[in-house]
This record gives sequence, C-alpha cells and structure tokens, in this order.
Amino acid sequence: MIKDIPITEARHELTSLPERLAEDMEAVAVTRRGRPVMALLPWHLYESLVETLEVMGDENLMAALRKSIQEADEGKTVAWKAAKSRLLS
Repeated sequence: MIKDIPITEARHELTSLPERLAEDMEAVAVTRRGRPVMALLPWHLYESLVETLEVMGDENLMAALRKSIQEADEGKTVAWKAAKSRLLS
C-alpha cells in the first residue's frame, strides 16, 4: 500500500523516513497540494525495479525468458537433483 506524505512533512521527517520505509517495505508518495510529485522507496525496491527494467529492455533476455516460460508450461523441466549433478560434474 502506497502511503502519501505531504512534502512539508517529508522535509521535517527526512532523517526518520528510512526507518519508516524499512518497516513498511513500501514506497511513499510525497505530495504537494495533494498531488504526488515524487516517490520515496527502500533502496532494495529501487534496485529491483531498475534490474527489472534492464531485463525488459534487453531483447535477448526477454526472448530467453519467454522461451523458458513456454518450456515450463509445456512441462519441459529438469529435476533439481539432475540439474545439480550436471552443474557439479
């Protein structure tokens, strides 16, 4: 759930916002006159968004992902023990 915080409150609570974000593990919408103007989010969430965008922007990675999903849907999977033994050999 995204919470809203007025920009004036965010300014006064800037040093405590990391703890508040860590508790909720969510983004906070910073508002000005009731309208969102920016988002504050935990660093790990930011990193995961950037990584997701990078993957989605890479045609080769997306093609591999689509192929993997299709193969999984078709039941073309490898048991964990078999995969692990291949990796260790």
